[in-house]
Amino acid sequence: MTGIHIPLTPAAFPDRGEALLARAGAITATGFRYPTGVEALRIANARGHVVLLPWLGQMIWDADFDGRRLTMGNAFDAPRAGASIIETYGAFAYHAGLLRNGTPGPTDTHPLHGEMPTARMDSAALTFGTDAAGDYVELTGIREHVMGFGPHYLARPRVRLRPDSALIEVEMQVENRSAHPMELMYMLHANFDFVAGARIVQPAPFTPDRTQVRRTVPGHVTPSADFLALLDALAVDPARMEVLSEPDLYTPEQVFYIRAPGTDDEGRTRMLMELPDGAAFCVGWRPEDLPFCVRWILNDGDAQVAAFALPATCEPEGYTAEKAKGHVRLLAPGATARFPVTLGLLSGAEAAPARARIEAMRKG
Repeated sequence: MTGIHIPLTPAAFPDRGEALLARAGAITATGFRYPTGVEALRIANARGHVVLLPWLGQMIWDADFDGRRLTMGNAFDAPRAGASIIETYGAFAYHAGLLRNGTPGPTDTHPLHGEMPTARMDSAALTFGTDAAGDYVELTGIREHVMGFGPHYLARPRVRLRPDSALIEVEMQVENRSAHPMELMYMLHANFDFVAGARIVQPAPFTPDRTQVRRTVPGHVTPSADFLALLDALAVDPARMEVLSEPDLYTPEQVFYIRAPGTDDEGRTRMLMELPDGAAFCVGWRPEDLPFCVRWILNDGDAQVAAFALPATCEPEGYTAEKAKGHVRLLAPGATARFPVTLGLLSGAEAAPARARIEAMRKG
């Protein structure tokens, strides 16, 4: 499976049914269109499938492996094109940023998580290839953002899947095409399903300095006295959320910052959410690329999400707050930033050695 490149066009995605776009070994790629008009690409392998949105921010709308849906519970039965992610908040994973990111503060004017999540892509393509790790298929695309007397960048996301793996390799590349430095804020916002009784495994202790509860209350949350008291309790004992044994604890949402996670010999870190049946959700990345890790957990009547590891270049408090903290990165003219992340599902047999490696990182 080498060197097969298929440019995609919206016209190839039918209004009814699914059209086979390509097949190679255990991998098939089919195209369809949701009733909302949004084009979708289903890539299936031996263990399951992902549903990608080639022209809507190239978000991963859904993921299902080994008979388990990985995606957050939500109120959206289909993706919807809109000006911001809040209009279609049901994706398994999306690219948050790139000029602005996070929940806008009182003086911010940017949409929730910036312009990229629902950006209309300029092009999309499907590639079948082989690298050192074996065969793969990937969706790629290009989005050019250009403003007169303002920022100018190229965003090149990709999503790669292999024939026998339930792991998804995601990467965002951002090239500054301007003659001036560009402010950059990025997060891979991976929204896993909330599973009661799951245990979070991380290469950092559940201590107040390394697993820090967010004390800032965002504008969309109306805090009660009980909620504020809970924040005080979690600030002292964040280990209470290591196991999701109290589903009501996350109404409203809880947000944590995981500080200085351990890494392996290659500079990578990894976190798991072990499920009661022995399988595990997982996220892996290099803190050198994405130095912040955010945890967002919400379990109410409208959304059930355990975003247990959100790798990012900054915290999610909005542009003004992050700028004041010194967390807004500057990308030099002509420079390219790359943000690779691997996420998905591990079987029980795969999860056990992964846990051992994480424990070794923690000891280090």
